[in-house]
Amino acid sequence: MRAVRTTVNRVLLGAVGLVLTVLGGSVLAVGLGAPAPSWWIHDGRRDVLLGDAERTRWREADWWWPVVLAALAVLLLLALWWLASVLRRHRLDEVLVDTGDGEGAVLRARALEGALAAEAGRPDGVERAHVRLTGRRGAPRSRVRLLLAPHLDPESALRDFTTGPLAHAREAVGLASLPTEVRLKGVRHRAERVG
Repeated sequence: MRAVRTTVNRVLLGAVGLVLTVLGGSVLAVGLGAPAPSWWIHDGRRDVLLGDAERTRWREADWWWPVVLAALAVLLLLALWWLASVLRRHRLDEVLVDTGDGEGAVLRARALEGALAAEAGRPDGVERAHVRLTGRRGAPRSRVRLLLAPHLDPESALRDFTTGPLAHAREAVGLASLPTEVRLKGVRHRAERVG
């Protein structure tokens, strides 16, 4: 799925870039004095982009400018949505599991995230654990956030996590390594006023 999305993004970016380059290059060439082709929308170097006749052609139609502005707004929103989806770090869909028989299997990444988060949140002092898998199917990476109680030492929490839940997840999937970024955050407790 991710490979298809990457291919579609590359094809769309290439097509949009090619169209914009051809149009921009043509406008530049005509503006610099190159002869305009017969199909070109302008007559030559001194022609304006929107003449009086083109600008006032739809003046009597009340629907024209709202439709144009709505279409441009929709195009802008689609472009922003596409940009946000490209820039966002994608969550891994599945992880390849080494079964030892040479064929392997596929595990849903959310199942592994849930199991890892459940085991990481089990020890005393870990209030909450959140796990997200990124990377490739055969070489996943994980990002973990642990919310720690005030009495828990961050160093021992990190050591317990890497030797416990992280090692178990790595062994269960059959990975030689599972690069992990762990963020530790302490819980803030409000002191109550006595007296």
